[in-house]
Amino acid sequence: KELCAKVNELNKAVLFDALAPAGITIINIEFDGEGDSGQINGVSALAGDQPADLPATKLTLQQLRWGQTEATPSEFTLEAAIEALCYDYLEQEHDGWENNDGGYGEFIIDVAERTISLEFCQRYSDYTKHSHSF
Repeated sequence: KELCAKVNELNKAVLFDALAPAGITIINIEFDGEGDSGQINGVSALAGDQPADLPATKLTLQQLRWGQTEATPSEFTLEAAIEALCYDYLEQEHDGWENNDGGYGEFIIDVAERTISLEFCQRYSDYTKHSHSF
C-alpha cells in the first residue's frame, strides 16, 4: 500500500503538469462496480464552467504490476492516464471495491488546487433473522 501511494503521488504530479497548460479546470470521473467487475463510466472535463475536450496529450506514468516491487513506465493518452490513476487510487484506498456488492462513486480533479478527491459509496447486503417457536 505504501508503494502504491508513493507511485500515485508521482503520477498525480505528472497529470497536473499536463492538465494546467490545457486550460482544464475540473474533471469528474464516475465509477461503478459489483459482482467482481467494475469500470469507470465516464470522464468529463470543464474549462471554467464550459464543457471541454481533453487534449490528445501523451503521458508516461509509473505502473505497479501484480507481484512486482518496482514501478515500470507506461505511456497513456491523457484520458487513459486519468482513468489509470483513478483505478490506482481505488486500489490504494478501497482494494476490492468491485467485489461482491461493490462500490460506486466519483473522483473530482481540481486542477487549480492540484487536488483529487474521492467520494466512495460501498454497497453491502444485510439481513435480519427472525426465529419463532410455537
